[in-house]
Amino acid sequence: KSFTLEKFLFLIRVHSCLKSFIFNPKYTSVRFSFLSFSSVCQSLILSLSRNYLYSVNVNIFVGKLILYMIKLENVSKGYSEGKVLHTILSGVDLNINKGEIIIIYGKSGSGKSTLLNLLAGIDLPDEGNIFFGDINITALNEKQRTLFRRKSIGFIFQFFNLIPTLTVSENLKLPLELNSISFDIADKMIDEVGLLDRKNAYPDVLSGGEQQRVAIARALIHNPDFILADEPTGNLDFDTSKQIIDLIDRIVKQQGKTMIMATHSREVIGLADRVLTLKDGKFIEMN
Repeated sequence: KSFTLEKFLFLIRVHSCLKSFIFNPKYTSVRFSFLSFSSVCQSLILSLSRNYLYSVNVNIFVGKLILYMIKLENVSKGYSEGKVLHTILSGVDLNINKGEIIIIYGKSGSGKSTLLNLLAGIDLPDEGNIFFGDINITALNEKQRTLFRRKSIGFIFQFFNLIPTLTVSENLKLPLELNSISFDIADKMIDEVGLLDRKNAYPDVLSGGEQQRVAIARALIHNPDFILADEPTGNLDFDTSKQIIDLIDRIVKQQGKTMIMATHSREVIGLADRVLTLKDGKFIEMN
């Protein structure tokens, strides 16, 4: 109840001290007691960090614990067109906290999708590092990045990307099967997006708004830590876009997900904790 950063740092020091006892051969006879207390300290540290410290603008390491959920360090990316080099990102740094919704706003060709591809590990930066928690995805090989995406990231696409030969229910069961999760939760998630009566329908008989609802449910159903959304309302009319924005706002915030969304639509900006634009390869925060 009277949580302070000083108390948290004190707990970290206690935990560090206990670890030194655990691995000291002189204290073998009481090692179990130290180990048990150390485990309690570590659990408290993790709990406090999840519940409080993501709102604190600090970057503290506790073993492998990192308070920023997503961190870009000196990331650069460009591409060549003939003899011309186009710079998308130029030595950018960015920290994103747990539960934050970040909007990357800008016109087509400004580098929004390139940034999402880098965050997803689909593409790699020319320089720099990208961390999700304590995982540096730029240090992973292609197979490791694929497995990381499958488990930890949910995608919402502009053109839905539903599998046309699978029903609504089957589209949602696919990520569950890939992550060895029970199918029991599929109907609950379909109901959450208001499509339980359409669960046996195929994508080609659904409206654009209904398909995007399915895509949102598919992105969230395996309980990923991070959501990446690329123009999720870009293929919808105004009224349907507003419904989808409201749905994303309700479900993503209700589940406390960390989301990065790329968009050129001003209607989406109201969702954001922070709005960033890309200019000359750098992030600029909008007021």
